[in-house]
Amino acid sequence: MSGRLILLRHGQSYGNVERRLDTRPPGADLTDLGREQARDFARARSRPPGLLVHSIARRAAQTAAEIGSQLQLSAHEFDGIHEVQAGELENRNDDDAIAEFNAIYQRWHQGELTVSMPGGESASDVLDRYLPVITDLRLRYLDDHAFADDIVVVSHGAAIRLIASTLAGVESSFALDHHLANAESVVLAPITDGRWSCVHWGSLSPPFYPESDVHPVEDALESSDPMG
Repeated sequence: MSGRLILLRHGQSYGNVERRLDTRPPGADLTDLGREQARDFARARSRPPGLLVHSIARRAAQTAAEIGSQLQLSAHEFDGIHEVQAGELENRNDDDAIAEFNAIYQRWHQGELTVSMPGGESASDVLDRYLPVITDLRLRYLDDHAFADDIVVVSHGAAIRLIASTLAGVESSFALDHHLANAESVVLAPITDGRWSCVHWGSLSPPFYPESDVHPVEDALESSDPMG
């Protein structure tokens, strides 16, 4: 099992620039910078992935298209791997909405999986739609010893952090304190008994130590990109 799962956040979108909680597909387009970020990711690869997939959101599809164009790969759309659905907070960029989204997201990482975004999803909802896609990709490809390449999954920041911390047992405070910038990724390697090891989180490598003092709500309010 030499192939890895690369959970890649899409390139910069117009929703990101406007600090909007842009979660409902199809969502915003990539900016010119976002397209360049996707091409930079592709150019940095030592070899092309064996499979390139993306969520149903426009920004993820456009990111995958730019990567595919650089690497001469076809991109494939998968249901279930889109962003956490913000419900009534959708498309808002005011401080109250950003604070509420991130306060609930913090509770998810602290074990309150059934708490929902107002009119939106709970962590359990996200896991129930996202994890079967990852399990299927593993069973069909990564657990096949004849498949030696990586799989790149173009997805979304909040969803990736939740999924990666769940699959690889990354400590919740670390996941809360380490956002993903546009076109950054979390890399998971399949290990025995269906488990996963996190080998990269953005630019960081293990060990991923717990953070003693995390403030995800305050950090999001101060950030130019609260959805990462």
